This record gives sequence, structure tokens and C-alpha cells, in this order.
Amino acid sequence: MHWDAMILLGAFHGINPGMGWLFAVALGMQQGNARGVWRALPPIALGHLVSVGIVLLTAALLNLVIPLAILKIVIAAVLILFGTYRLWRHRHPRYGGMQVGFRDLSIWSFLMASAHGAGFMLLPFVMKLSQSTSASGHGDHAACHDATMALGTPWIGAAALGVHTASYFAVMALAAWIVYKKLGLALLRTAWFNLDWLWAAALVVAGSVVLLA
Repeated sequence: MHWDAMILLGAFHGINPGMGWLFAVALGMQQGNARGVWRALPPIALGHLVSVGIVLLTAALLNLVIPLAILKIVIAAVLILFGTYRLWRHRHPRYGGMQVGFRDLSIWSFLMASAHGAGFMLLPFVMKLSQSTSASGHGDHAACHDATMALGTPWIGAAALGVHTASYFAVMALAAWIVYKKLGLALLRTAWFNLDWLWAAALVVAGSVVLLA
């Protein structure tokens, strides 16, 4: 179930025009060929991966000194506050123009993923994955101890990040290709705002669930 959440969150990030494929399509149209779209996708995915990875790594390091129960409250508070902020102040960071290279696209994607709080949304599910894995391999006492180190399990975080990024890249690439070839840019303004409002609300809901769990 929780691995499915990694895939679904990756797909949700990938379908959001504010998280990458909008810029890829715009670059392809500016250059007049599909190669511009395909060249933009890898650095955009890299920036997203780094942004989410930093959040997961920071949470894992904090868990070494902060009990899991307290860390859950901190994560819930961040999710709720960040989601509320996104609902209140609906703005995207701006970086660079349309003449951009690999580094520029990576930085832009990193900023966009960070501004959307993408990494924070994965934290509750990574914690659940780690606890489930620990519980399935140990007795009750050991599982309880391992659960306090949930985010400190390196391979769980790395696997979750890999699955999430692969899903994100696949959906982003498909969306970019369909829009570039079939739909054009006419529908994007409405889709952009709808998805961003939904994402902000999802952050608040996720934080509330973590707090009450």
C-alpha cells in the first residue's frame, strides 16, 4: 500500500504542470522540435530528485537525535503550515529565462519541488514503510525499537526516492509528449491553478493524518 503511495505521489507530481513538463513543452515549442522537450526532462527530474532526497536525508539525520513521536509532530506541523501557506500565498518561484542549460533546468526544478513541499509529502509514507519492514522481520520488542529508527533505514529511503522519481519522470514525460504533440498550451492556465490548489490542500490533509495517527 505504501509503495503504491510512492508511485501515486510521483504520478501526481509528474502530472502537475508547475512541477516540470510545462517548462519542457515550452522549450520544445521555442526550439521548434521534440528534442527540446526530451532534453529538458532529465535535468528537471534530477532537480526534483535532489529536492526530495534532501528532505528525506534531513529527516533521517534528525531522527538520530529526536524520538520518532516528536519527529512525527514536527513533520505534521510542517505539512500543515506549508500547505496553509501555499493556499494563502499562491506563487511560484522564478528562476532563469528560456535560454537555459542542464544546470539551469536542474536548479529551476529543485526550486519548484522545494516550493511545492514535494519531499515533505513523502515523509509520512516513508516512515510507514520503514516501520512495516521492521515489524515484519522482528518480534514485537525489536519492532518497537526499530520503529524509533524508522527514517534512519537508508535503503528504505533510497528505494522510496527511486520509485517516486521513476514514477514522476514517466508521467512527466508522457504529459509533456501528449501536450506538445496533441494539445498545445491553451489549457494550461486553468490546469496549473487547479492542481496547485489541490496539492496545497493535500499537504494540510496529510499533516492532519500524521498528527492524528
